[in-house]
Amino acid sequence: MSGNPFSLWVYLSQTPLLWLTVTLVVYAIADAASLATHRNPLMNPVLHSIWIVGLFLHLTGTSYTTYFSGAQFVHFLLGPATVALAVPLYENRRIVMSAILPMLMALVVGCITAIVSVVLFAEAAGLPREIVLSLAPKSVTAGVAMGISETLGANPAITAVATVLTGIMGAIVVTPTMNWLGITDFRARGFAAGLASHGIGTARAFQVDEVAGTFAGIAMGLNALVTSLLVPVAATLLLR
Repeated sequence: MSGNPFSLWVYLSQTPLLWLTVTLVVYAIADAASLATHRNPLMNPVLHSIWIVGLFLHLTGTSYTTYFSGAQFVHFLLGPATVALAVPLYENRRIVMSAILPMLMALVVGCITAIVSVVLFAEAAGLPREIVLSLAPKSVTAGVAMGISETLGANPAITAVATVLTGIMGAIVVTPTMNWLGITDFRARGFAAGLASHGIGTARAFQVDEVAGTFAGIAMGLNALVTSLLVPVAATLLLR
């Protein structure tokens, strides 16, 4: 390796531990910057981690497949992290049960709005049918959204990108929007964040308030269920 100054990098770049370390270090730095700015929505750590890691991969000529060989360990933790949302749900179960009816009503209205609005806007923009179908489930968590996309015969990769962008945009605008509208009930704020921007919005809600995060987690889970049932029907009716 001493004969080639790049041989060490070539060796390390094939090691999954390198990309796991890069992912964790970049996120830790982005999160520290977010904390230093008092959790300013524009300093969302997920947003900045994405472009920093993407730039790093581009500059080093690293393929996504190589990168994911290490990042998959973080991906694996998405399941346990989602299940862990049951802890604040249990701790705030009385507050949750007291708002069950408004939640269900908001769930139906929000879910239908998310599906219909993106399909109509995409249709108005003249996007191909495959793209429209790929965008339809963009407000649910990525794993579910990609599954829905596959059943519709759409492109799961486009769905994944749209889902992540939706989550980031929701996490950025939810707090300023709620403040501007004068909505102070953290139950409503959190539920709206989880419904519109799934896991990333839920993470943002937990940064603001535990009750908001709890309701965001509930909205994220319920929206995944309802959307998986409604998207095929809505897409069929709207795209006739």
